[in-house]
Amino acid sequence: MSGQPFATLDVRPILRAGGEPFGAIMKTVAELQPGEGLRLIATFEPVPLFKVLGAKGFTHEAHAIDGGDWEVLFTPAANAAPVAPPAAQAVDGRWPAPSAGLDNRGLLPPEPMVRILQALEGMKPGEVLEALNDREPLFLYPELEKRGHAIKTERQPEGYRLLIRLGAGRAE
Repeated sequence: MSGQPFATLDVRPILRAGGEPFGAIMKTVAELQPGEGLRLIATFEPVPLFKVLGAKGFTHEAHAIDGGDWEVLFTPAANAAPVAPPAAQAVDGRWPAPSAGLDNRGLLPPEPMVRILQALEGMKPGEVLEALNDREPLFLYPELEKRGHAIKTERQPEGYRLLIRLGAGRAE
């Protein structure tokens, strides 16, 4: 890896302030030059990010550094496709009223995501789940897209209101 260029992103200040660094990470990845990797510094080993960036053509090498923090080198594969920004999260058109609801406020990640995915398993195609979250569920978006669900996200003073339409992404 000695000649590999890397852009460095230290998300420790965001995490220590209680923030969610996923948006900053994806923005940095989208701005990488061809062949450039990402050197990420975090307060924990960002295991969910391995799968997200792996799907975008990156391999990773993670190791603990001083103070219990982690450094992860994300290296683009030789044939990796250019990284696109996250897919649009809003869906146009009329949706039915929610048939189920979850209040995930006050829960720490990944609990809100786990609860949402579990609730969707018991629903029928076309039904809508409403979920209230403290944070925007950035790791949830790729999972919903992969499963063919549609989502509308609204920022509200008390957090985020999500409307998730089961299976809507497959058939609309």
